[in-house]
This record gives sequence, structure tokens and C-alpha cells, in this order.
Amino acid sequence: MTVASMTGFARREGGDAQQTWVWEAKSVNGKGLDVRVRVPSGMDRLEHEVRSRAPKVCTRGNISVSLSVERTERRMQLQVNREMLDQLVRLTRELRDEVDADPPRLDGLLAVRGVLETVEEPEDDAAQQAREQAMVADLQGLLDELVEARVREGQALHEMAERHLAEIARLTEEARQCAASQPEALRERLRKQVAELIETRTGLSEERLAQEAALLASKADIREELDRLDAHVTAARELLDGGGAIGRRLDFLCQEFNREANTLCSKASDVALTRIGLSLKNTVEQLREQVQNIE
Repeated sequence: MTVASMTGFARREGGDAQQTWVWEAKSVNGKGLDVRVRVPSGMDRLEHEVRSRAPKVCTRGNISVSLSVERTERRMQLQVNREMLDQLVRLTRELRDEVDADPPRLDGLLAVRGVLETVEEPEDDAAQQAREQAMVADLQGLLDELVEARVREGQALHEMAERHLAEIARLTEEARQCAASQPEALRERLRKQVAELIETRTGLSEERLAQEAALLASKADIREELDRLDAHVTAARELLDGGGAIGRRLDFLCQEFNREANTLCSKASDVALTRIGLSLKNTVEQLREQVQNIE
């Protein structure tokens, strides 16, 4: 399985001797799957086909599908407006005793505007069914092309996500080296804080001092945060390699990444570690922006 984006576009054209049609599909990111359909009046079955087929190829995204149809050839025939012709015949009979005139001829009656009408020749059911089947086939092709477009975009998102994960892993290792290389700075900070406790609270027992020192040391320890960051990077890479509908799970991991980066910043004992923590937060936010588009 591959990583797919929720963004894509596809267009499919078709036609026969009487009509041409164009299918279009647009897809953008969304929390769930929302399919919107616009087809010409009288083509409700095609709308049903869209709504039944789209969920089989897409699991997330706001998808809009439209169909436009144009006639290329109109088969016309003449038709007599029997109601108007009957009225004219009745009038000539009623007026023949009042008006001294020859009786109207048939060609004269047919020449009266509205008696002869040009109407479109009805199409047989077989031709309509064949056209509808062709439209459905083009619809499936359209959805397949939309999926291909989403997969192509997903490949690009995969590559960008991998780069962000590599940067998170690098910054995590840099934070680990920074914290390990400054034990003396941490001890000096503890000495100063213990001295402040002694000055502000006379008679403080050695046991209480040990407790305060242990508390300060635990607050400054970022090993757990760094280990969790490593675990989250591994989990995210496994999701990307597995593919499929992984967007929601990656979004959750981004929240966990951000939580650990915030904790690291709050525990930072020097400017260098704070800088690393802020860089981590920025990289995580960039990763989250890309993850928002993954299906």
C-alpha cells in the first residue's frame, strides 16, 4: 500500500453520435469522506453511481464530482398540433355561412403558425441505456484517475514527511549530546539552588535538602522525553512505509511530538537546549502541515 494525499483532480471526456459529456472530480483534505455530486436533471441513477463508487476508492477527503452534457446532433421531426388544427376547422365551419369565401385548403391550414411544430425525435431505450453505460464506464475511469493523482501527491508528501522525521531525529540526538555534555553545569545549578534553600529556610534538614536536590535533578532530566521522541520517529516511519489510510494516526503522533518538544523546552537548563527545543517545535509543526493532507 502507498501513501495517498487527499488532494487531487481528474477529468474524463466521452461521447456518442448524439451527445458529448465531461466528468470532473476535485478532492481536498477533510476530516472524513464527504462526496458532493452535480449531474443534469433526470440523471439520478448516475448520481447514485457516484455515491456508491467513491467510498470504494477513497476513505477521506471532500470530493466534488460533476457531469456536464451537450447535444451534438438533434434528430428533429415535424408534428401536427392537433388541438390548434381542430380549432381552425371548427372556426371555418362556424363562419362559412357568414363569410363568402372558398373553404380553406389543407396546405393553408398547415401554413398557420403553430399548426406544424418541429420536435426532437424520441430516442429508443436501447440507445439511452448504451449511453448511460458509457457514462458509468467513464465515471469509473475518472475515479481511478483521481486516485492516481492522489497517490502521486502522496508520494511527494511521503518524501517531505521523511525529511522532517530525519530532522526531528537529528535534533533529538543533538539534545541528547547537549544534555550529556553539561553535567557540571547541572551540578552547579543544583548547588546554587540548595544554597538558596538554606538561606531562605533556616534549620532545613539534610533529608529535606536531599529531597529537593532529587526533585531538581528529576525536573532537569530529559532522557525520557528523548527516548519517546525516538520511539515516535520509529512509529511514524513504520506508518509511512506501510501506507494506506494513515493520516489520522500520523496526526496523533504529531501531537505527541509536540508534547515532548514542549516538555523539553520547559526542562531546558541552558540556552543551547532551549534552542534545540524550539527547532524541534518548528519542525514538528512543518510535519503536521504535511500530515494534514495525507489520507
